[in-house]
Amino acid sequence: MELRLYDTLSRDKRTFVPLDANNVRMYVCGPTVYDFAHIGNARPVIVFDVLFRLLRHLYGAAHVKYVRNITDVDDKINDRAARDFPGLPLNEAIRKVTEQTGRQFHADVDALGALRPSVEPRATEHIGEMREIIERLVKGGFAYVAEDHVLFSPQAMNEANDGLPRYGALSNRSLDEMVAGARVDVAPYKKGNTDFVLWKPSKPGEPSWPSPSGIEAEGRPGWHIECSAMAWKHLGEQFDIHGGGIDLVFPHHENEVAQTCCAFHRQRMANYWMHNGFLQVESEKMSKSLGNFITIHELLADWPGEALRLNMLKTHYTSPIDWTMKSLEESARTLDEWYRVAADVEAGKPAASVVEALLDDLNTPQAIAALHSLRGGDVPALAGSLRLLGFLSESAAQWEGRKQQASGIDGKKVESLIAERTAARARKDFKESDRIRDQLAAMGVAIKDSKDGTTWEVAR
Repeated sequence: MELRLYDTLSRDKRTFVPLDANNVRMYVCGPTVYDFAHIGNARPVIVFDVLFRLLRHLYGAAHVKYVRNITDVDDKINDRAARDFPGLPLNEAIRKVTEQTGRQFHADVDALGALRPSVEPRATEHIGEMREIIERLVKGGFAYVAEDHVLFSPQAMNEANDGLPRYGALSNRSLDEMVAGARVDVAPYKKGNTDFVLWKPSKPGEPSWPSPSGIEAEGRPGWHIECSAMAWKHLGEQFDIHGGGIDLVFPHHENEVAQTCCAFHRQRMANYWMHNGFLQVESEKMSKSLGNFITIHELLADWPGEALRLNMLKTHYTSPIDWTMKSLEESARTLDEWYRVAADVEAGKPAASVVEALLDDLNTPQAIAALHSLRGGDVPALAGSLRLLGFLSESAAQWEGRKQQASGIDGKKVESLIAERTAARARKDFKESDRIRDQLAAMGVAIKDSKDGTTWEVAR
């Protein structure tokens, strides 16, 4: 069975054929490191980690390159730095903010079971590549200098008629629709309303670099040019897959396509564009004003990262997801069972039913259904399939121990009470046995009696 992926550009599910099967390349837009990542940010991390794992399974780990950038120059970073470190020079404060939030992001996504990307470039390390792309665009007539800014002209791109894609094709919008849209910035130095910034002057104290295209004043890049430059540096002028959240289709990814294709005279930047759907919390849009803004870090204080991962994968990545505590509790209980059955089993090959589900545009709900069907049968295949999906990172004892620690349950006391209960049952003192069972339940302990004895676990 072939891998088929939904391509946002063609708007259909296409068979995946890599440009080079020995060098499969994927780029995913990463975090802007100015604050804790929220649970919505976790969705592309988890989704494209599953795809990364699947591609490694299909082509070999040595033949897949995954790039996820870090944006470390941005107005939000500047604002946070000035707020948190008012006594420091802005550039020094910015470095502190990006280092702290970058470390926190890595700790959070590591806990979600996500593999580190092959390369994790930072925007500030690629200013030279950004300048080179901008120079190419100005020379080609696709960009122009105005009041120390360099701006890209979508109209010039669409009038070029030299095999370039149409600006607006990815987001399925016309230039007229974009002019009417609320997200188009208006500025007096623009030649056209849809023109967007490639480079802009820096304010006093802000990060700055020598400007391209003969501009004397130092400046800094626009957001969109950063990803074009980093993708080009690490994956080339054209590569296989570009991913990110659905909110990035316009303007960010549309502008990436424009910059890269015009700079290198390509029909495509990426052969497949993949986007995950929106996330809401308890049927409402997540926002600070509604009080339902949840960070990954906050959830990890109460839940294991693998429970967050499973909860995310129960919905197909292209569909909107409703993040609820009820669903999260169910995910944690499912993992308890998987760990009990498969964590200490030597993993076999992933089950064909699980792999086939993933080959169908990462159909993780179907893959999870296939996992459930394996529980009472081929346990080595269950273990191998779970590991392919990024689960079972611990032993069963470690998983249970972490649950005990999180719940504050004293394991030695539980074992002592179970021994007392076993003795009461042996002497047929069922009133005492029931009393101890109720005491354990009140402590948050669930017990199971079988012919082999009594086992226990932390109740979810």
